[in-house]
Amino acid sequence: MNELPQGWADLPFFEADWPALRDRLAALPAVLPSPGLRFRALELTPPEAVRVVILGQDPYPTPGHATGLAFSVPPDLAKLPPSLRNIQREMRDDIGCAPATGDLNHWARQGVLLLNTALSVEPGAAGGHARWGWDRLVGQVLARASARPCAFLLWGNHAQKIAAPYLGPDHLAIETAHPSPLSARRGFFGSRPFGRINAWLEARGEAAIDWCGSA
Repeated sequence: MNELPQGWADLPFFEADWPALRDRLAALPAVLPSPGLRFRALELTPPEAVRVVILGQDPYPTPGHATGLAFSVPPDLAKLPPSLRNIQREMRDDIGCAPATGDLNHWARQGVLLLNTALSVEPGAAGGHARWGWDRLVGQVLARASARPCAFLLWGNHAQKIAAPYLGPDHLAIETAHPSPLSARRGFFGSRPFGRINAWLEARGEAAIDWCGSA
């Protein structure tokens, strides 16, 4: 069990589903991200630390981009993916700053669970593992995380549908269009989610998220 993320390793998925899925992944010639990064979102943000949940779809299918955190890329990646560029644009409009790179590790370390709804992908095959059983893990993670009040930042119909069963009156739910260039102008731009989340956290007596700091 030492390969599994502490705080989440007792979820039923890891006993019932993970062995077969792990073997299926191991049989492929290439999978992103690397096995050591696969559960990084859960490793960096244990259940008791979760204050914000941001759901992505699957890892970036471009080699060298996926880090195990939704929307995040390595700090030395000069050209950011389009959705991440739009996220940073909205941050500047919302709170007046954005991180210097696309590395979002510092969000995860402050309690922002950056969880993709599939944790693996083959190079160049976006969405290819969407039906491989990762949804069972994601459901169990969201059920555990939502046991305490937290903010859900849900970009696009996919994230909103998956999170819907776990939302309640104790949570903040911000639902907008996805930051993808195809949809960002249909409600993502101008949504001001980062400031709204911090205002909610501070009203609860919690520290705000330092969205713009470095990893």
